[in-house]
Amino acid sequence: MLEQLSSPKQPEVKARAKPTKFPYLAALRPHQWTKNLIVFAAPLFAFSLDGRSLGGSLLAFVLFCAASSSFYLFNDIADVKSDRQHPVKCHRPIASGQVRVPIAIAMALVLLVSSLIIGWGRSPGLGTALTGYALLQVAYNLKLKRTPILDILAIATGFVLRAYAGAAASGIVLSVWFIFCTAMLALFLGVEKRKAELRLLQINGGKTRAVLKRYSLTLLTRMESMVTTGALMSYALWSSGPVVNGASTSWMMLTFPFVLYGIFRYQMLSESPQQLNDHNGDFKQEEKTERPDEILLTDLPILLTVISWVITILVILGLKHQGVIE
Repeated sequence: MLEQLSSPKQPEVKARAKPTKFPYLAALRPHQWTKNLIVFAAPLFAFSLDGRSLGGSLLAFVLFCAASSSFYLFNDIADVKSDRQHPVKCHRPIASGQVRVPIAIAMALVLLVSSLIIGWGRSPGLGTALTGYALLQVAYNLKLKRTPILDILAIATGFVLRAYAGAAASGIVLSVWFIFCTAMLALFLGVEKRKAELRLLQINGGKTRAVLKRYSLTLLTRMESMVTTGALMSYALWSSGPVVNGASTSWMMLTFPFVLYGIFRYQMLSESPQQLNDHNGDFKQEEKTERPDEILLTDLPILLTVISWVITILVILGLKHQGVIE
């Protein structure tokens, strides 16, 4: 079976597929690693930015990058035949034959097993988060990604597990508001992703995720409204300060406008018809809203908003440490 999967006899694809620079690295999908930056949220929100906390979060980031890449490899191996017939996915290193299937299997196993061993060695909490993430990915690929509502909940759970891993690796106790806010923001991104996919399907047609047949724009818009309200309210309550067991200072309310703008900006990108067409009519902005990691890296206003949000938090942390504010 492996020989069939890795067979180079795909002439029609070889004529289309373009060579990828650093194919073994590209097969790991490093552009997706930005999702794992959420592991740094726990020390940032807890105002614990010492070497121990940052070192633990950095370890969690590396381990989640390894674990997530292992499942990207497994997915590309499972879909190699269909990817070879796809006009875009045929360029992926495994589908194009630049990375052979047996080698990809070995890479995936090494990455997954190593991340689990190191995670459990660091702390039971980090090991539990990585194991939970691995089991979630298995369930998602086998069943949940084809089950409406549960598919979005699974995506959100993955982000919550990342945030928990950053806290566990750093020895930080998470507040209830932090967990709830992370879950709501993750649900928001999941709903926006499905909404963008459904709109793109209605515009361009063609094959897409089977689960989209169970969704409608009306339903996703209602879901979007609920999770947006939940995300903004939970962040506002957390930033209100110690009075509600939230942040250690109520000055964190100064960061709320950045969160508000970031969410509204993302919604505008996914909704605005002017953003959908490039000069070739390829709907490129709509495709970006299907991948939140690319929005963070490619949309300048959102990137500046995130940077400003982080700088504001660091300034508040510095002033609080100096005793200038409470």
